[in-house]
Amino acid sequence: MSVAIVTDSGSDLTPQQLAETGIVQVPLTVSFGEESFVSPDEMSPEEFWRRLGVPSCPFARTAAPSVGLFKKTFEDAFAQGHDSVVCVCLSEGLSATIKHAGMARDMLPGKNILTLDSMSASLGCGALALRGAALAAAGMPGVEIHARLQAMRDVTELFVGLDTLDFLRKGGRIGTAKAAIGGLLSIKPIITMKENLVLVIDQPRTRSKAMDRVIELMTARPVSELHVMYSPPADADAFREMVLARLPKPGPKVVTTQIMGPVIGAHIGPGAYAGVLVHEI
Repeated sequence: MSVAIVTDSGSDLTPQQLAETGIVQVPLTVSFGEESFVSPDEMSPEEFWRRLGVPSCPFARTAAPSVGLFKKTFEDAFAQGHDSVVCVCLSEGLSATIKHAGMARDMLPGKNILTLDSMSASLGCGALALRGAALAAAGMPGVEIHARLQAMRDVTELFVGLDTLDFLRKGGRIGTAKAAIGGLLSIKPIITMKENLVLVIDQPRTRSKAMDRVIELMTARPVSELHVMYSPPADADAFREMVLARLPKPGPKVVTTQIMGPVIGAHIGPGAYAGVLVHEI
């Protein structure tokens, strides 16, 4: 019995994590004007943030992997001897990725392919894939892995402190009116995701107040896993240590810190700090 774990590059998993776990990553595309790059294969997070920092840089847009690419990925997994596939994707509210994965699954009748909408982004999706890989390595069947990941998803939260709502507005992920209000007041919005919707849950007026509020939200109750994400020039190490210092006991068993990649970065923008919290306690 062998289960392949598949995700997309909106999971922000690193090449090292993919190599160590055997997770297969289906890439999204990031475009700057007429230039398009498969992410992160043709554009690393570091190169993305360097480019985005150039004043003349066009707004970055993202596109989901094609149905055909998902179909090939699934076929390759079975050709390699796996008897089932569990595919964890970006929230349907952010990308057509999960829809395309489902369409590819339906083109392979008789194959055991299970898709899961993470209802999240970045390591909100990546943490599920990592858990799936660990369960697959332990010999758990695909149906049970899928059920375990659903349960984990339902106790996972995402909080993001933004410098601006402009990137979400330009990408169509949040309403124009809400973003305009944010710009007018120079607020530092805090967002989360609920039922595949991006929600603004607070609007502090300064960056320091916004950081304090994000930490307050992240440390409201104990967590079993803490995944800290950031976009330059945010100080991720300092942010992580402040969160860890205020988390209730027992502390998390898993702590990671990762830069947001091009897919998520295109909608978040620079200077963001975020946390994915798993509450399996």
